[in-house]
Amino acid sequence: MKTRVIIVDDDQGMRDMLAARLTHRGFAVTTCASGGEALDALDRVDADIVVSDVTMRGMTGVELCRRLLEHRPNLPVVLITAFGTMELAIQAIRAGAYDFLPKPFEIDQLAIAIERGVALAQLKDEVQRLRRAVAPPGFGTLIGESPRMTELYQVLGKIAQSQAAVMITGESGTGKELVARAIHDAGERAGGPFVAVNCAAMPAQLLESELFGHEKGAFTDARSAKAGLFTTANGGTIFLDEVGELPLEMQPKLLRALQQHAVRPVGSNAEVPFDARVITATNRDLETMVEERRFREDLYFRINVLQVDLPPLRSRGGDVLVLARHFLDKIAARTQKRIVGFSPEAAQKLVAYAWPGNVRELENCIERAVALASYDHIAVGDLPEKVRAFRSSQMVVGDDDPATLVTLEELERRYVARVLESVANNKAAAARILGIERKTLYRMLERWGERPAPEP
Repeated sequence: MKTRVIIVDDDQGMRDMLAARLTHRGFAVTTCASGGEALDALDRVDADIVVSDVTMRGMTGVELCRRLLEHRPNLPVVLITAFGTMELAIQAIRAGAYDFLPKPFEIDQLAIAIERGVALAQLKDEVQRLRRAVAPPGFGTLIGESPRMTELYQVLGKIAQSQAAVMITGESGTGKELVARAIHDAGERAGGPFVAVNCAAMPAQLLESELFGHEKGAFTDARSAKAGLFTTANGGTIFLDEVGELPLEMQPKLLRALQQHAVRPVGSNAEVPFDARVITATNRDLETMVEERRFREDLYFRINVLQVDLPPLRSRGGDVLVLARHFLDKIAARTQKRIVGFSPEAAQKLVAYAWPGNVRELENCIERAVALASYDHIAVGDLPEKVRAFRSSQMVVGDDDPATLVTLEELERRYVARVLESVANNKAAAARILGIERKTLYRMLERWGERPAPEP
């Protein structure tokens, strides 16, 4: 296939001469009299390279090069000019030109520059293709290659194309807001705002005003009217984090807003419509809260149309080291410390630890290790003491001696104790792993005469 060249020059004699000589050498040539005409031609012609004069009326060759770099970064540009100063050559290179030829030049020089520019562009395209082929699976800014995460990426890709309400569940520190942002960025509302609200971070009176807005004089400090976050999120997504902490008196108001797609500002009798996708997140067991009448059942079903359950870090296998490396590179670059990896012993400790605080705890651990590191690798001594000293509890059932075998009740007790230890005594997380209701877990602990320790 012939190399396709676009020649841009406002001198008709020059562009006709170049076109004739390049065509004679086997190139497919399209000519344009201006930069604007060249941009239009690129919508019709799948060119391999652009050859442009620098000094033209209207858009200069340097400006054309900048425009092409923005929209077609892999399309090489060769600039030619009769005023071949060093300053102009520097401008051309800075604008992204592949080569710069001062006039007069031999046509063979131009042909060689074209062939080399096209070859380099093809090499860049091949490198990008190979990178895409070997790149680990992912979704947005989420990181991880484990089967659990690969499955999650497939689910999120489908959810992002929907407009239904999403509820993200998972232990604290698993990255629920990161997932919510990834869903927003991959969906039709990516161009709209992403508004995040922590429902546990403010009292009920303030939360209502923040979510729904208020009128001037609605309360003591309401000196002017204020729009709520639901209307601020119009055209985008509103993310309600820690929705399980929502006060009971706020729940019917939120339910009505979601049903009517409208909010009533505090102090107003009129409703204001909103158009925002609603994503919620919680680390609480909302089903148990519904049974205990601490969360409205109708609101639960309204926000839980599509559920995403994030896996804890301890169940993601090799993702621990993938994430640890990511955090190490980011933190080392920010702090300008030359740390290139982990010692084998430190890596072993990272993999063995249970990470009850999940990804957030891992990031904090790596930041501490970078701060304390004295060498170019993170050593065991740089890790927090609880990571260094962690020992995975082994559930001993017995050996071949019948006298050492335990009852099914004792086996169950030991396993429940091990699960609780691995999640730092988080009852909701333990119940999810065991596949039982949290109240069932409490009854089991009471039956064994164990006083439940307070949750973190």
